[in-house]
Amino acid sequence: MSDDILYMSACELVGHYRDQTLSPVDVTRATLERISAIDGKTNAFIVVDEESALNDARQSEERWRTGEPLGPVDGVPTSIKDLVLAKGWPTLFGSRTTDPDQPWELDAPCVARLRENGAVIFGKTTTPEFGWKGVTDSGVSGITRNPWNLDMTPGGSSGGAGAAVAAGMCHLAIGTDGGGSIRIPSGFSGIFGLKPSFGRVPAWPMGRFGTLGHVGPMTRTVEDAALMLTVISQPDHRDWTALPYEPREYRDGLDQGLEGLRVAYSPDLGYANVDAEIAEIFASAVDNFKSLGAQVETAHPGFDDPRAAFRTLWWAGAANGLSNLTEDQMNLVEPDFAEIVEEGRRIPLLDYIAADHQRAVLGELMMEFHREYDLLLTPSLAVAAFAAGTMSPRESDDPKWITWSPFTYPFNMTKQPAASVPCGFTSEGLPVGLQIVGPPFADHLVLRASYAYQRAYSFADRRPSL
Repeated sequence: MSDDILYMSACELVGHYRDQTLSPVDVTRATLERISAIDGKTNAFIVVDEESALNDARQSEERWRTGEPLGPVDGVPTSIKDLVLAKGWPTLFGSRTTDPDQPWELDAPCVARLRENGAVIFGKTTTPEFGWKGVTDSGVSGITRNPWNLDMTPGGSSGGAGAAVAAGMCHLAIGTDGGGSIRIPSGFSGIFGLKPSFGRVPAWPMGRFGTLGHVGPMTRTVEDAALMLTVISQPDHRDWTALPYEPREYRDGLDQGLEGLRVAYSPDLGYANVDAEIAEIFASAVDNFKSLGAQVETAHPGFDDPRAAFRTLWWAGAANGLSNLTEDQMNLVEPDFAEIVEEGRRIPLLDYIAADHQRAVLGELMMEFHREYDLLLTPSLAVAAFAAGTMSPRESDDPKWITWSPFTYPFNMTKQPAASVPCGFTSEGLPVGLQIVGPPFADHLVLRASYAYQRAYSFADRRPSL
């Protein structure tokens, strides 16, 4: 019964709570037991607060007993990435430069909204130092591993969240995405992850990579992500970059299907080097999309690889984000990241402005593209998960994580919503993701398309054996 509880969707859990056929206390205990049993293998958590979790679960149980839940996620076990503030626990940012012995009295907006809606927030998931790379290991937490194959990486930088959700160690997880950090681990770990439109989910304090950074849900099902987005998109006065609040239940309209939608697909965006098996699985996923009634055709958006501009913006953001560290603290920073920071410090102002202009041109191009196409499909990643503790499957890759994730970072630059939905497995049993990109602000459309695909071609019945 415990495994059934652990892999039940959050929406199903809430239905059972309402009918009083399941208790938040029982679900939370099962979750904590699961973590105790297997997180020694995956290393997905840096904090697990059993006492606080069970206390919150007991309060939730009483609210459901009296018919007065705080919100749609009341009693659902939820984790927070260690880049996101959660009061009562240190937020170390995966870095030895962060002093844990200081007041931790504030929640980030998404955490505050989840707490206000009754979620059982029980722990923090691992991240590389300051979320700087597409895999998850750090001097603080060690190496996080993929539940489908413990020798492999779950991706990053929300790798702890991806591993935890895939392994049945939490139902809802907060991730962040500054260049693919929700979609990379979702693709490698076989779960659903949504990078919402920039500003859809209020964020505070602003991340080190500025308007490239998004906060979003990581879940096993699209419906759960929609449930979560309904909560975490609620407004917060601290984020001056947030979109005007749209009081929307994101589960509404999920079942409208794909009939009549104009969908473009690009197997390589015109520049990416994609592994043959990934390309084959992606082609099959496109055929599946066609069978769901959408009008699907090949169409590259028409931009060159924006890697150089992204690198300029991201490297400069890293330099600025760590500008307050002392020399002694910088000596504690991971050497590869310290090198990026140093390169970022040397970027001329005019080069940064030119990169920002290229970003604007890319955004304009995609706005024009979406006048013709409702959605764009690409592979989530160019490769399957590779060895844990390494940054790339190929020694020649430079820069390491950008080379094998060519489909993710362009859409951080354009601020568009983009999701990774599981679409198959390699011959080695590793998950593969399909990326679905929507026009700016069309988060509901990306969720709707993802739901249609997942409902027809679900891999949710496959679970890693740990």
